[in-house]
Amino acid sequence: MKNFKSLGLITATLFTASIALTACGSGTGTKTASSPAPSAAATAAATATASTTPKADGGKVTLTIGAYSILKDSLDQIIPKFKEDWKKKTGQTVEFQESYVASGSQATAIIQGFEADIAPLSLEGDIQKIVEKGLITHDWKNNKYKGFITGSIAAIGVREGNPKGIKDWSDLTKPGVEVLIPNPSTSGGAKWDINAVYGAGLKTSEAAGKQDPAVAKDLLSKIYKNIKVLDKSGADSLTTFDKGVGDAIITYENELVARIQSGKKYVEVIPQYTTSIENPVALIDKYVDKHGNREVAQGFLDYLYTPEAQKVFADKGFRSVLPEVAKQYEKNYTTPAGLFNIEYLGGWDKVNKELYGKGAIWETILAEGGAK
Repeated sequence: MKNFKSLGLITATLFTASIALTACGSGTGTKTASSPAPSAAATAAATATASTTPKADGGKVTLTIGAYSILKDSLDQIIPKFKEDWKKKTGQTVEFQESYVASGSQATAIIQGFEADIAPLSLEGDIQKIVEKGLITHDWKNNKYKGFITGSIAAIGVREGNPKGIKDWSDLTKPGVEVLIPNPSTSGGAKWDINAVYGAGLKTSEAAGKQDPAVAKDLLSKIYKNIKVLDKSGADSLTTFDKGVGDAIITYENELVARIQSGKKYVEVIPQYTTSIENPVALIDKYVDKHGNREVAQGFLDYLYTPEAQKVFADKGFRSVLPEVAKQYEKNYTTPAGLFNIEYLGGWDKVNKELYGKGAIWETILAEGGAK
């Protein structure tokens, strides 16, 4: 059964992404981002303090976060809570430096020398790129949550009253419907969005008798022809939608929740078939060891799994990885009967090769449909 609903249950506002590192505000001890990407010079300046981190027995310590754009609004609330908690436990003051960009861009920046201590990113593949470069040396998935700190689903956002009558992915193929989606070459969120459409095509053909990749590609191709803008990140895509561009946006459910709770007159449409989303976090061993701040870095990573932090994520529209927190918020969500996960598509290795690789399905669709 196809579902759509207007959300008004979770108190939040959604930040429009800011980027790279700037000076520290004296009141909070937190540094935020404002340039297109962390340069080598910015990285050196950002990590100079962190290189002289004291042990957790008082004094100050610096922690650098390299996150994907949508997390800023949540971390703006979580970081002060952690700082207070850590101060009580250790006597140590934690100063944060933060960068928020599209997940793929953030992973690239870290690989190229942006010395983030912790990377909460949009998808597993972006963490794996950092692993393959030797910057993460531990088994980052070795916990009961397999390294994921938040969940969501891919959904469709439409204007108030749903004037185009959009109820499912197929409605995004209709003439005159302008669609927004981020660019999968830079945005992890975009890959989840495209996975949702492609998987829905597979599910639809399967329900008709036989799973058919050609049907899935056709659905994705027809939607692509209606795409108005391919922004760099999910946050940028939502900003474009806020400006009145497009009739529908394909995005994370939590992004829509936050926008609706901030007063935007949007409606969430939940397709019959869509994908669940899992967002990972990892400690960057090479940089943590260089900075000598592993204890506080691990402490912050562990804090992200506490009920206090998970409730912040849930208030921002994410689906918590903690069962007890998820239970508290379950009334806020609809879970479609046709929900599938990345394993339905064969796992990320297969998806990255067959859907996003050179000469693969998405690249073929771009060639056939023309660049946006």
